[in-house]
Amino acid sequence: MEYRQLGGSGFKVPVLSLGTGTFGGGGDFFKAWGSTDAEGARRLIDICLDAGLNMFDSADVYSLGLAEEILGKAIAGRRDKVIISTKATFRSGEGPNDVGSSRFHLTDAVDKALKRLGTDYIDLFQLHGFDAMTPVEEVLQTFDDLIRAGKIRYIGVSNFSGWHLAKSLAASDRYGLPRYVAHQAYYSLVGRDYEWELMPLGLDQKVGAVVWSPLGWGRLTGRLRRGVPLPAVSRLHQTAADGPPVSDELLYRVVDAIDAIAGETGKSVPQIALNWLLQRPTVSSVIIGARDEAQLRENLGSIGWSLTPAQIARLDEASTVTLPYPYWHQRGFTERNPPPV
Repeated sequence: MEYRQLGGSGFKVPVLSLGTGTFGGGGDFFKAWGSTDAEGARRLIDICLDAGLNMFDSADVYSLGLAEEILGKAIAGRRDKVIISTKATFRSGEGPNDVGSSRFHLTDAVDKALKRLGTDYIDLFQLHGFDAMTPVEEVLQTFDDLIRAGKIRYIGVSNFSGWHLAKSLAASDRYGLPRYVAHQAYYSLVGRDYEWELMPLGLDQKVGAVVWSPLGWGRLTGRLRRGVPLPAVSRLHQTAADGPPVSDELLYRVVDAIDAIAGETGKSVPQIALNWLLQRPTVSSVIIGARDEAQLRENLGSIGWSLTPAQIARLDEASTVTLPYPYWHQRGFTERNPPPV
């Protein structure tokens, strides 16, 4: 397992981490992802640790907190061997303050997460979304207090726009407050929007990407191909409308390119899609999911080898889409505005 520094921090994380969205199965949405119990989770974590994967990501809204509870039980007795990342911001209760990134909600969310996880500290705590109703200075001051209290160690964000993150980093620098070192962002071969603005920002400001849904919301599993109906057993039946949109033509064009490279390498579609991500700028860790041991072991097979530059170029070409303004215009001035490398 390769380890990389998380953004501009001195903290190292594995290039693959395990998401816990499949833990618990609470509610119809998360039940479609999976319903792994504590015993099953412990087995998956055993396999991960054997492979050197020791980072596990969760959130308070995953199965209404059940995912964090199961993760806590699965790591009991080996907290010192694992890295825990979790998130909060989305609504977690019916009260007017049970949502957002206010001092009230963040402090409460961290305390509840610590209890569910059965630990006294969280390695990486991330805002699950941007709260435009709370001043960024209030958010950062709250994080400063939580860090000083020893409850969290590093902070990050998720699903931010470029200006959201840039404004927050500027406030950190202005007032001497902690900086975000991670951006948990959607990025895949069928969803490369991250490259337009967030990647250049991450390079400039040393914010590492922690990639969620690297297989395009379950579309790059190798089961979806041109002229083939959606499999009878697929979470896309229940969750496609809630995930990132992907046109059929883009999906099939990318899968055709992956299939050709699979024939050359002997690797599976998911392994190729994950390996491509691991060679992109700013990527610190890619979150993989697994409903069972077979999926986990297949995804772990994405490391220990590398696509060739020519194969990467073919995947880049197949997955390229027309950029929105001003990004297409900026590509015409690469002499002083070069693309990320």
